Amino acid sequence: MDTKWLEWAKQIQAISQTGLTYAKDVYDIERYEELRRISVDILSNYTSVNKEKISLTFASDSGYATPKVDIRGVVFRENKVLLVQEKMDGAWALPGGWSDIGLSPSEVAVKEIKEESGFDVVPMRLLAVLDKKFHGHPPEPYHVYKMFIRCDIIGGQAETGVETSAVDFFAIDALPELSLERNTLEQIKIMFEFLEQPDKEVILD
Repeated sequence: MDTKWLEWAKQIQAISQTGLTYAKDVYDIERYEELRRISVDILSNYTSVNKEKISLTFASDSGYATPKVDIRGVVFRENKVLLVQEKMDGAWALPGGWSDIGLSPSEVAVKEIKEESGFDVVPMRLLAVLDKKFHGHPPEPYHVYKMFIRCDIIGGQAETGVETSAVDFFAIDALPELSLERNTLEQIKIMFEFLEQPDKEVILD
């Protein structure tokens, strides 16, 4: 599917958000506000989401426009990787989510793994920092960096959370349907490479 329109909408939104942050002239402010409205119109025209919701989620940020950061915890046990089943789409993913203000990436990984799988972990090392636009994820209105952090279990037990309906460990040749919005097969395979090669260098897009 050609998603050039989505890239244009994101770029227009970023320009308008940054412009509104620094503009002083009333006429410049009006122009940037119009750019923001155009970006909302583009998304509204090409999707089934109404303008009000788009304005609240896609075009409501302020300050200099920057990518969002998604943190994923990578946990292995007996050569199998920990995955959680997402209630939102019924598919499976490495536990994780958006980074939180006030928490470091490692702290987010520990928190998300506990909330989504029930396990207590300690962060061990950063495995990869990936830009979603390079890795075959479905189109979305945000520019996202994904951080994958290896963690080891120190306690707890498998328990589902508010956003998850199942918790399990999977071998590389027996993976369930993956939540492609959250992680791809290629990314899971990369994580297993780190299991086989503990000294493998961090992957950086």
